Amino acid sequence: MKILAFESSAVSASVALTEDEKLIAQSFQNCGLTHSRTLLPMAEALLQNCGVTLADVNAIAVAHGPGSFTGVRIGVATVKGLALGADRPCIGVSTLDAMAHGARSLGGRLCCVMDARAGQVYNALFAVEGGTVQRLCADRALKLTDLGEEIGQTPYFLVGDGAELCYNTLKDICPGLRLAPPELRSPTGYGVAAAALPLLRAGTACSPQQLDACYLRRPQAERERMKRLSGNA
Repeated sequence: MKILAFESSAVSASVALTEDEKLIAQSFQNCGLTHSRTLLPMAEALLQNCGVTLADVNAIAVAHGPGSFTGVRIGVATVKGLALGADRPCIGVSTLDAMAHGARSLGGRLCCVMDARAGQVYNALFAVEGGTVQRLCADRALKLTDLGEEIGQTPYFLVGDGAELCYNTLKDICPGLRLAPPELRSPTGYGVAAAALPLLRAGTACSPQQLDACYLRRPQAERERMKRLSGNA
């Protein structure tokens, strides 16, 4: 089964083409350009270089959150448009789940974290055994201090753009924390495809119309608006 996978939920952007567990090609950029400028050209070049068309893939997958509101929105919109035009099914996967699958070669326990600002991180915990990723909790937005209390002395590899923030904040109270190597720390298209593969095999792909973003939190502008309204009540 071929999957074309997109990851644009953080600062970096990535596109990958896989066939079952095999990585055929991957493009990754962390150059500061907006995803609206990089994502489609990366996908077009990757497919052309592989001699593959959208009609050849079984599904198009995307990290649909949590993450940057703009980045997630661009990724989901890109996949919806491509899938509609090519009449392909979609698969939305958790960004944190994709991170864990991308770093599963580390084994052991993985703490996937993204900086959610305002003293919080987007987080999920995973355990890897025999190459299989097992989720230990649901995706959530929580304070770093609360995450530290939960982790305690348990050893974890930190993955994601919030890894250094988490390590620097919690290393004294959570001595088992370790930073994943830089090449395994960023979310990738391959991680998205690896997380999407069991869903495709289980027949749980969706139509482009059903694909949606999962932000976990309301956008900042909406949160500030609600705060103003509650203050005026």
